[in-house]
Amino acid sequence: MKIVLLDAYTANPGDVSWSPLESIASCEIHPRTPLAETVSRCADAEIVITNKAVLNREIIEALPKLKYIGVTATGYNIVDVAAAKERGITVTNVPGYSSPAVAQLVFSLILELTNNVGHHAQTVREGRWVACPDFCYWDHPIIELSGRTLGIIGYGDIGSSVAKIAVAFGMKVLASKRDWKTPPPDGVTPASIDEVFQNSDVISLHCPLTDATKHLVGEHTLSLMKPTAFIINTGRGPLVDESALAQALNTGRIAGAGLDVLSVEPPKADNPVLTAKNCLITPHIGWASREARVRLIDIVASNLQAFLEGKPVNVVA
Repeated sequence: MKIVLLDAYTANPGDVSWSPLESIASCEIHPRTPLAETVSRCADAEIVITNKAVLNREIIEALPKLKYIGVTATGYNIVDVAAAKERGITVTNVPGYSSPAVAQLVFSLILELTNNVGHHAQTVREGRWVACPDFCYWDHPIIELSGRTLGIIGYGDIGSSVAKIAVAFGMKVLASKRDWKTPPPDGVTPASIDEVFQNSDVISLHCPLTDATKHLVGEHTLSLMKPTAFIINTGRGPLVDESALAQALNTGRIAGAGLDVLSVEPPKADNPVLTAKNCLITPHIGWASREARVRLIDIVASNLQAFLEGKPVNVVA
């Protein structure tokens, strides 16, 4: 049995180990794979592991030995699951591995927007405090989170982790979820999407990307927001209409945004949010703590082992 890892570098640039997979079978590890080389690299493989390397219908149909595709991520839109299902190929993903890391980044972005720590630290480096006639200064408002409202759209593993942190900060939490099978915990109030946009001081997106949620943040929902409100997206880039968001930021319709994901990654140079006012952008790092990536590799290996034992888990096709 042969395992091919198509784009191993992102999950493991060298600081963690692939040994959980290597203990199962021989691994051919590629840091990155151009689309044109995918078929040749996978020609003899029964097992293919991918993160962002595309496995479309044409590629899947060109790999007669392929039996299993393991996606080293929660999202699996890079695999044509319908084509895989037709061929009887099992596809698995890795849910939940990054919840603590993403929730931490959400609040890193929120705290930077409300305290401007990076900005003020830079002004000190530039000598402004040394030259200050007073014992302190600030040139952006310092905003307390306690008593303010955090709106969460998508109350799954990550959304609930974010809510716990918000409650610890003394925030009120509104949460929109498709189906509340159990009552929310203390401090969390169910709300519609429009209610979240209308009443929140900070909105954090954690819903899946579907036809219904694409451009969820657009002209209509942005028009509902308070002019003092912030929006955070660590979910999926296309949840946000980036042109509409940039216009809302540049015109002062809302106060700021923190984005860890964009509609195209890496972004094009003309993406309007790159130059929008008060828009913090990080390069899709919410999932990337070392601890999260170790969990990721462990789950990828356990998914494969379960498949080989005839009891597949985390199956998406």
